[in-house]
Amino acid sequence: MGIQDYLTETLIISDLKGKNKFEVIEELLRPLVSEKHVMHYDTCLEALIEREEYLSTGLENGLAVPHAKTAAAEEMAVSFGLSQKGLDFNSSDGKSTHFVFLVVSPLDTSGPHLQILAQISRNLREPEIRQKLLSCSTSEEILKVIHHFK
Repeated sequence: MGIQDYLTETLIISDLKGKNKFEVIEELLRPLVSEKHVMHYDTCLEALIEREEYLSTGLENGLAVPHAKTAAAEEMAVSFGLSQKGLDFNSSDGKSTHFVFLVVSPLDTSGPHLQILAQISRNLREPEIRQKLLSCSTSEEILKVIHHFK
């Protein structure tokens, strides 16, 4: 399964409002809870924040992938948010983050969790994909770009 199998328009935020990485994590967790992909907001949020405080999930090329394994998720779940203006995610390259994928998995999952993280990272290395995502203004447009991920 690929990232396309986990995302729907309701799990995509086309204009993130959060002003810092912790606000964005909360913002991206809400649709996962409302769509019943995550059962316990507080438990999941605690795992995500603990992981983020341990080591920032801000990568390169404007990408951040906050992720955690948690008892609050019975299956892997993913949400996505786009920040046109960019935000500080303490990225490894020191640049602003524009693309945030939130990934949560059950405690006993390894393979699919790692495969999704690798697929996200691999695709967001491509300048063309980043440009296409930045040109999107709706969840529907974003989903169309993500459906072409390899």
